[in-house]
Amino acid sequence: MFSVSNLCCSRGEKRLFSGVSFLLQAGEYLHLEGDNGVGKTSLLRLACGLSPLEEGEICWQGQPVSENSDEFRANLAYLGHQLALKEDLSPLENLLSHAAVAGRQLSLTDAKAALARLGLRGREHLPVRVLSQGQKRRTALARLVVSTAKLWILDEPFVALDPAAQNALSEVINAHLSSQGMVLLTSHQAVSLAGQGRTYRLSA
Repeated sequence: MFSVSNLCCSRGEKRLFSGVSFLLQAGEYLHLEGDNGVGKTSLLRLACGLSPLEEGEICWQGQPVSENSDEFRANLAYLGHQLALKEDLSPLENLLSHAAVAGRQLSLTDAKAALARLGLRGREHLPVRVLSQGQKRRTALARLVVSTAKLWILDEPFVALDPAAQNALSEVINAHLSSQGMVLLTSHQAVSLAGQGRTYRLSA
């Protein structure tokens, strides 16, 4: 279970939002909507602990994240606007090094299969710098295929993807939800996923 209670966010003297509360249970997703500039990315960064809380509380499995931060981080996969890819490495090398930094063992076979699932077969060994923006995003999204985290927080995961890649990503997310995972995401594209889902519209 993942919950946020009474979160607020300000930018300078401007209050972006306040009183944001919601709960995610296993197998559920929440689609965060709102106009540009209303603070969707800021809310996601608060939710995953990348920005300090002004007010409110975030809980994981019924306990404040501040009291069990290690367990929370071990169960969190976050994908933001910055893809955190090393341009001189290949997609395969990026995927393997990301797993190593996270302290997880990832076989070469599983890494190649994850990249192929996102449509990168034949591009596994190219330097990331020569890939298109959509291919770079698919390289970053391949981390989700091999992720063991229960909670995925995704900021515009479908952006820069062609229809085939969007369908592949939807299948990856659906598999995660069917395995009792949880997803919090923003998306300007229409979201149609197989799990129990709802929409939260963020406003000032």
